Amino acid sequence: MGKMDWISDELTSLRESGRYIPIRILKSSQGAWVSIDGKQMLNLCSNNYLGLANHPEVKKAMADAVSYYGVGAGAVRSIAGTMDIHIMLEEKIAKFKHMENSLVYQGGLLANLGTIPALVGKEDLIFSEELNHASIIDGVRLSSAKRIVFSHLSYQDLEKQLKAERRTGKKALIVTDGVFSMDGDIAPLPEIAELGNQYNAMVYVDDAHGEGVLGDHGRGIVDHFNLVGRVDIEMGTFSKAIGVMGGFVAGSQDLIDLLKQRARPFLFSSALNPGEVAAILKSIEIMERDDSLLKKLWSNAEKLKGGLNDLGYNTGHSKTPITPVIIGDERNAVEFSKQLYGEGVFASPIIYPTVAKGTARIRLMPSAVHSDGDINFAIDKFESIGKKMKLL
Repeated sequence: MGKMDWISDELTSLRESGRYIPIRILKSSQGAWVSIDGKQMLNLCSNNYLGLANHPEVKKAMADAVSYYGVGAGAVRSIAGTMDIHIMLEEKIAKFKHMENSLVYQGGLLANLGTIPALVGKEDLIFSEELNHASIIDGVRLSSAKRIVFSHLSYQDLEKQLKAERRTGKKALIVTDGVFSMDGDIAPLPEIAELGNQYNAMVYVDDAHGEGVLGDHGRGIVDHFNLVGRVDIEMGTFSKAIGVMGGFVAGSQDLIDLLKQRARPFLFSSALNPGEVAAILKSIEIMERDDSLLKKLWSNAEKLKGGLNDLGYNTGHSKTPITPVIIGDERNAVEFSKQLYGEGVFASPIIYPTVAKGTARIRLMPSAVHSDGDINFAIDKFESIGKKMKLL
């Protein structure tokens, strides 16, 4: 047996258990409909909530910046990679989020990997939400801090853990997703922020799926709950509602100054490309001036959930446009996705280990660029396939 043969065995196991997920290749821009395998498919997979990934103003802003700055920053931020456009974006984010300053990273994952280990170390504590995103979990591991997990959405369990553990450790960090991407539910952030004050623990919220979706003009979960000034660190991405690429952390001026000295992605990876930075700036400008895309997103989400619930599907407890259609059995979820694909609906299955065993689902992501007809088309296909598979 060759030393790499185990890989084939692993892949065979995935296929036989129904957990091998095909990766589709798009041959068009992101939008309500996309081209895959020579067919037009209704796109219900994308995180492009507001349709900004293909917005003409955003595309022009990127092209203009490339013409002026070139295609790459050419260096890490701490040496020669900080351009004036990076500073413009960081100032724009700080203003948008009502924070003193912000720091831009090359991705949301890197924002968590870079920031969490800079905040806490092996003598400290991290209180981490049970269903936090993988990037938070990896950031926690890199920090070497003691990790205490609290139950999903349970500030009561968080308080119990704080009472039991907070007397140890020098510093403490409470970290949670704002919007949980698999279920669409929302963290009880007001209670978490209050517990942070009571137990002298920093509060860190990953708002990747709240940016552009929650709060005034899409300012996110902190604004949604009127918690400005009560959450210490707000992290987000530019790759979802904002439609581009990258991530950020916003907080106090001292926090940002420290991250510029300690955050490894800032120090050891080249800066975000200037074209991407310009596109992000334009997307935020569009969000600030007009909330019509945000309103259309929510209208589409409510129509989709309502139609699926009327059919008898379980869409969980989502409080955001994220719409999980919980099938349960993994093989059924994968088969359902294949049937949808054959009927012109691009909607991927989500199975273990991304979600718990027995909760396999089709996760739908409506956007502002879907029409009423698009939503009705999806609901009709869920009805016909659900009946065909005897799930309704």
